[in-house]
Amino acid sequence: MKVAEAVGRALVASGIGQVFGVVGSGNFHVTNAMVAAGASFVATRHEGGAATMADAYSRVRGDVAAVSVHQGCGFTNALTGIGEAAKSRTPLVVVAAEATQPRSNFAVDQAALAQAVGARTTRVTSAADAVAQACAAVRIAVHERRTVVLNLPLDVQAESVPDSVHSLAAVAPPAARPAVEPAEADVAALAELLARAERPVFIAGRGARGPDCRRSLEALAERCGALLATSAVARGLFEGNPWSLDVAGGFSSPLAAELMQGADVLVAWGCSLTMWTTRHGRLIGPGTRLVQVDDDPAALGAHRPVDLGITGDVRTTADATRAVLGDRGGPGHRTPETGDALAARLRWRDIPYDDTGTRDRIDPRTLSIALDAILPAQRVIGVDSGNFMGHPTMYLSVPDEQGLCFTQAFQSIGLGLATTIGAALARPDRLAVAALGDGGMLMSAVELDTVRRIGLPMVIVVYNDDAYGAEVHHFGPDGFPLGTVEFPPTDIAAVARGYGFEAVTVRTPADLKAVEDWVAGARSAPLLIDAKVVREHGSWWLEEAFRGH
Repeated sequence: MKVAEAVGRALVASGIGQVFGVVGSGNFHVTNAMVAAGASFVATRHEGGAATMADAYSRVRGDVAAVSVHQGCGFTNALTGIGEAAKSRTPLVVVAAEATQPRSNFAVDQAALAQAVGARTTRVTSAADAVAQACAAVRIAVHERRTVVLNLPLDVQAESVPDSVHSLAAVAPPAARPAVEPAEADVAALAELLARAERPVFIAGRGARGPDCRRSLEALAERCGALLATSAVARGLFEGNPWSLDVAGGFSSPLAAELMQGADVLVAWGCSLTMWTTRHGRLIGPGTRLVQVDDDPAALGAHRPVDLGITGDVRTTADATRAVLGDRGGPGHRTPETGDALAARLRWRDIPYDDTGTRDRIDPRTLSIALDAILPAQRVIGVDSGNFMGHPTMYLSVPDEQGLCFTQAFQSIGLGLATTIGAALARPDRLAVAALGDGGMLMSAVELDTVRRIGLPMVIVVYNDDAYGAEVHHFGPDGFPLGTVEFPPTDIAAVARGYGFEAVTVRTPADLKAVEDWVAGARSAPLLIDAKVVREHGSWWLEEAFRGH
């Protein structure tokens, strides 16, 4: 057995069941070996799309996925997606063929490039060690929650694995990452803070999306009267809870921001407290005691100084704190007045606004509210980056914490479509909805072929303002020329039809009748909505971001 085959089979035996990639000469044999061993493979049209699909799949499903790329140019094409996954601490294995001959056209320092975007890097160094090194890459991805680049040199791939290590029977998926127990003194300190708190607020992040975390956090919050919020990546975790503030940060509604700013104790559960989640710190009041709980000690205080940092698993720490708190908690923030306010004016869609739509362009708020009513409630949404992004993120409801896949750690446009494809494959029981700007749509349009080819019943909503809207609204008010960020109108619906989509151009709410018909019909092809949105004003979240700078 050659090394390429042994590595592919070992990766699958270690628990990788889904692979995305673009196959070339260098990764042909290892990819085929993974497929032969039982993995499902999705051939993408660009390596960047493959990396982001794998990232999203792993986030939503919770399994380690793999990306398979050609040496050199195939790897560099994937770097933005790898960087997003690495910054998000997504457990992922990038199987990268590697040219080690300096004069090869494909020669590039892949290890240095991987490290530059925050990924771990390993290499298969010999036929004798190939299986063990492949298994180690998966183990690192799982136990350290890291994106791992496994470099597979071309010359080593062609070597024969010694008979003594031929057998893969002993290979098995690595054990789950063990829960980190918090220190008793830290738990006691948190319980004391919550016992005295009059206005506690919890913010749950990516680390709170694990099994039973919602139950444990809600039980503790009920005991001490805390309100519940999430970071954007954990949106939906507290869906349906009457004391939920929805998303904390730049996307927060005015009421949510007011209540968070008024907290006397704010506890971040598996949440990194970035400038986006805290509105550059403005959501943390001057007298707020700030607590951060994370099972990675390096995360504590990384973005903002905290009064109490606790190294511990979210669910374990919440349960232990509730036990120590006992009956000492009070009503906290949970007053009738607060409950009435949350019911009446928490959601953005419940806040009155002046519809700025015209005969030619629809208001993105009106569009998003209408789509929320039309599309099935059981959905998984992927959102690209740009001026538009707050509207689908906050106006489209999600059923739970798996309803939104938010690949924004790198803040790159062009990832939203691939994000949604990966999320759709992870949750085939739900309708996938991709929310994109026209810039991100055109940057990733090659993956429309992937959507149609693999038969995904997806809805793609393009918030089309014929511009890079964030730059327009950032630089336009100061009188800078905008010719480099504004473009002639593009018929994106026609582009989609060329790929085999059903497509509709939306300028007014009446045009959405075609979307209703698609939802009610057989959905024989995916649907793209080319929504011509008004472009005169920046979104509220963008104004907050610029104010922070």
